[in-house]
Amino acid sequence: MNDTVSPTYNHIYAVVAAIPKGTVATYGQVALLAGLPGRARQVGYALHALADPSLPWHRVVNAKGEISLRTGGSEGDRVQRLRLEAEGVVFDRGGRIDLKRYRWRP
Repeated sequence: MNDTVSPTYNHIYAVVAAIPKGTVATYGQVALLAGLPGRARQVGYALHALADPSLPWHRVVNAKGEISLRTGGSEGDRVQRLRLEAEGVVFDRGGRIDLKRYRWRP
């Protein structure tokens, strides 16, 4: 836990830290597990503000199993996909991850 970060963000970061290699969680799933049901966007804000590069932020995707593209795209989108593929996560032709196969089930 980081004392300089809000308690809410620390809850989100704790959940993200627990996502195992080779699996993904949705923003909504992280919010629910962090005790913030219905606040998926807040998870996105927390990950955008993330200062700890060791946290596996790349394992969080949207409810469709897609990387949530930043406005205009970014290098982060490519990095996220490459990191997930390096962990064995497979994307279909449409750029989606099969959540039935890769979703984390804590």
